[in-house]
Amino acid sequence: MKITSQAFGNGEKIPDKYTMYGENRIPPLHLEDVPSRARSLAVIVDDPDAPKGTFNHWLLFNMDPKIRDIKEDSVPVMATQGRNDFGEVEYDGPRPPSGEHRYYFKAFALDTVLPLTRGAQRSDLEREMKEHVVDKAELMGKYAH
Repeated sequence: MKITSQAFGNGEKIPDKYTMYGENRIPPLHLEDVPSRARSLAVIVDDPDAPKGTFNHWLLFNMDPKIRDIKEDSVPVMATQGRNDFGEVEYDGPRPPSGEHRYYFKAFALDTVLPLTRGAQRSDLEREMKEHVVDKAELMGKYAH
């Protein structure tokens, strides 16, 4: 499985408009080679370089496994959002307090639909995904303000 973006390549700078210093838009994401046995997809966007440990920017789960593109600034209709570490049930882009941070866009193909509701926390998402990950992919972008 593979996750890419038209907005930035792996290891490249995330454009300002996808950050909280810009327009805070969801970057366009593209998925390839999703396993045929996947029953749902999940996406986690996090920053492992945050001062207090990994910071979650976006949690998306129970996405239809047929979806290959998350269009710019849109949440797929057949998907549910969890609560990020800003306390919001949405995407909130990079906002590093200082220096350059890495932001990981992680996609997971799951063999089940998760019994979670809107606003679930990452700990809930990880607990329910355990034992159900069929494949995963990762895209890393960098940002410094």
